[in-house]
Amino acid sequence: VQLQASGGGLVQAGGSLRLSCAASARTYRISTMAWFRQAPGKEREFVSAISWHPSLTNYADSVKGRFTISRDYAKNTVYLQMDVLKPEDTAVYYCMAYVHDLMDTYWGQGTQVTVSS
Repeated sequence: VQLQASGGGLVQAGGSLRLSCAASARTYRISTMAWFRQAPGKEREFVSAISWHPSLTNYADSVKGRFTISRDYAKNTVYLQMDVLKPEDTAVYYCMAYVHDLMDTYWGQGTQVTVSS
């Protein structure tokens, strides 16, 4: 199972970015996909998650109301729409997938998000 994340970049505070993460899971069933982030000098932290069936979502308090997670079931892809970005959102964002059939967790390579003040 491989995860390919994209969509990071440099944006000014108040701006928006959309991250994507495609999972090449063949016929394996994904049960959950999520986004985590890690800022310099800090531990990796949870940002948001979405379950495949049903589509239930969860958000860290720090991003509620600003970020929206969604998924395309047919494409095994998860998106993170990030609006009203703040400098403290600056981090490397990692996508994660829990594959039900393999009972294992997989991580993408990370994509850099930089928000300038």
